[in-house]
Amino acid sequence: MSLAHRCIIVLLLLLTGCARPALSQSPPVTPTTPATPATDTLRLALPASASAAEERASIEFIGTATVLIRFGGITILTDPNFLHKGDKVHLGYGLTSTRLTDPAIDFDKLPPVDLVLLSHMHEDHFDRLVQQKLARTVPIVTNARAAGPLRELGFTQVTGLRTWQRIDLVKGGTTMSATSMPGRHGPAGVAALLPSVMGTMLDMRDGRGRSYRIYISGDTMVTDDIAEIPRRFPDIDLAVLHLGGTRLLGLVTVTMDAKQGVRMLKLIAPRHAIPIHYDDYDVFKSPLSDFQRAVAEAGLTDKVSYLARGESYDFVVRTTTSPQGEH
Repeated sequence: MSLAHRCIIVLLLLLTGCARPALSQSPPVTPTTPATPATDTLRLALPASASAAEERASIEFIGTATVLIRFGGITILTDPNFLHKGDKVHLGYGLTSTRLTDPAIDFDKLPPVDLVLLSHMHEDHFDRLVQQKLARTVPIVTNARAAGPLRELGFTQVTGLRTWQRIDLVKGGTTMSATSMPGRHGPAGVAALLPSVMGTMLDMRDGRGRSYRIYISGDTMVTDDIAEIPRRFPDIDLAVLHLGGTRLLGLVTVTMDAKQGVRMLKLIAPRHAIPIHYDDYDVFKSPLSDFQRAVAEAGLTDKVSYLARGESYDFVVRTTTSPQGEH
């Protein structure tokens, strides 16, 4: 083992005694979500508004983990990151990462957004530009631990979900349920030093009985808890996978690489999948080409669409008589 590697390991051991910093570098905030059972369902009515895109059912890739999901007149923005090539983000403990790409659109060019879905509080998912410019009244759904720091930043409509907890979003005749899925940002010991993370299951249904189910992995590794997802939520239409094989200090992998991404595909068994979060920062060490090759070797090529930044995937909704899966 080289001296450099020994130094890195010593540093990681020292970090285990440190408190996990919030995005603003303030001490961790105790979650303020009421102590109700995780099966309780919350409800949020979104303001009705005329939308020229009510018929559109699509997902548009902006960059990193940022996508726009449109369905039944509802527009969701995930993990908003609108920094540009050369900008740096802070990851805590003095660690930084440099962006290597530009987003497909700038923050100021976004369409009206009904909801922000945030997997966790890292600057490459909720950057300092977004912290400053996002309207404080925009509803944000995130994990329970991230809710406190967001409220400290002045956001007034923050919902923090515990694993398996659900919120129903209603706008006009469209209902969209967001359920928090298990996630772990790296190996058990290292994940304890990083922000809590959640995946999300979106169950969408419009007034005409059309429905669609999307699983968004968040920055997770494939852990034992992930196996519970397809048991509770079968018939997943689309999986949006956060890849990249992110490595801290060049040594510890904290997001899925190509091999884990294929393992997730086989486990979740969606009808289709889209990879994101794979080449935007210099801490991403597993390029998209690795995943493409692993998908081909697994015989899953027809199940995956690869979007360039700015491209959209229009999905075909199903007509059903009742919502799918566990609620």
